[in-house]
Amino acid sequence: MLRGKGFPSAALHTCPCRAMASSGLWTLDYEVYGDVQGVFFRKYTEDQGKKLGVVGWVKNTPRGTVTGQVQGPKEKVEIMKNWLHRVGSPMSRIDRAVFSNEREISTLEFPNFTTKY
Repeated sequence: MLRGKGFPSAALHTCPCRAMASSGLWTLDYEVYGDVQGVFFRKYTEDQGKKLGVVGWVKNTPRGTVTGQVQGPKEKVEIMKNWLHRVGSPMSRIDRAVFSNEREISTLEFPNFTTKY
């Protein structure tokens, strides 16, 4: 429809917004160390996951850490990763966060973000 109106035919097939589109679904496992139990870390993690629209889970471990998995669009997973490493719950103290099994996936494995007990 734009041909003959001064637009090259390539303009019909390209969109500058495509470069900013998500590169796909991403997953990662995490474990957070520090003062992260008894400080509502799991509740805030679940709330942050739901706010971002990612799926996965969070739970306390017998070692005093918090572990879980996050899945969603790569840019949202990166935001959650940063939150887990640098923010956490208001009363928590994060000493370190370890991320593993980071990879692209074709479909989400969870319907929402939950706390496991």
